[in-house]
Amino acid sequence: MTTPKELKTTTTNTWCPGCGNFAVLNGVLSLFSDLINEGTPKENIVIASGIGCHGKIVDYIGLNSFYSIHGRTVPTLEGIKLANPELTVVGFVGDGDTYGEGLAHLIFAAKRNIDISVFVHNNEVYALTTGQYSPTTAKGLPRKSTPRGTLEEPLNPIALMIASGATFVARAFVGDMRHLKTVLRAAIDHPGFSVVDILQPSFVFNNTYKLYRENCYKLEDSGHDPANYEAAVHRAHEWVTGMSGKVPAGIFYQTKKPTFNELILEDSNLRKEAIRIELGKFIEKYG
Repeated sequence: MTTPKELKTTTTNTWCPGCGNFAVLNGVLSLFSDLINEGTPKENIVIASGIGCHGKIVDYIGLNSFYSIHGRTVPTLEGIKLANPELTVVGFVGDGDTYGEGLAHLIFAAKRNIDISVFVHNNEVYALTTGQYSPTTAKGLPRKSTPRGTLEEPLNPIALMIASGATFVARAFVGDMRHLKTVLRAAIDHPGFSVVDILQPSFVFNNTYKLYRENCYKLEDSGHDPANYEAAVHRAHEWVTGMSGKVPAGIFYQTKKPTFNELILEDSNLRKEAIRIELGKFIEKYG
């Protein structure tokens, strides 16, 4: 039996004390050990990350891993999955990393429905560079780069991912470890593109623990049906960073469609069959 402790590396952890990344790390260590104990070969799990505080997570997990450059984790994951469809491929990205520079890659991965899981560490700030505003920073919130408050409306990643064709879209809060792990496991088990927006407060630069502890509620407790597209869109617009009111967490939308890997295999088989037919005709005609 593999334990979460055995998957830890000896690398010194340099996250700030109180950072929400610790909860994500502990959750996925438990999750990956479960997968291994249930029969997934350890060498068949591959993780990748981008640049930012979240990116350090691959240093702390003893699995095959890859450091991507800023905003380019998703195409790295896609390449790994296409090269070997048997792998379980999981990416760790940040809100600045992937909702900013890497957004186009995220949208097209969702559109293709490639069978990878993307976990977004969303602390609503560029924490590694000590506090600049990110695509999910609430409008008007003073940051180091915007001392008078941000002028932009924050991005709504849940609504965007549903609209982009993602077949699994969810949100989780690090303050509820059991629910976090349940959502992340459901994402990995989903056959197709899955994305989880993880509310992961930066204790030093954007401490939103109290806000989310008081306002997060579980979608499954509210009778929400994740198979209902219209209901998912409605829930996605129920709360965006900076809005008052309750914060829905859980699976917003889940459906099943052919994955990009399956479509490529089908196309390849069709091409092979067409070549076989044409070759048969040639042999029949010319001997």
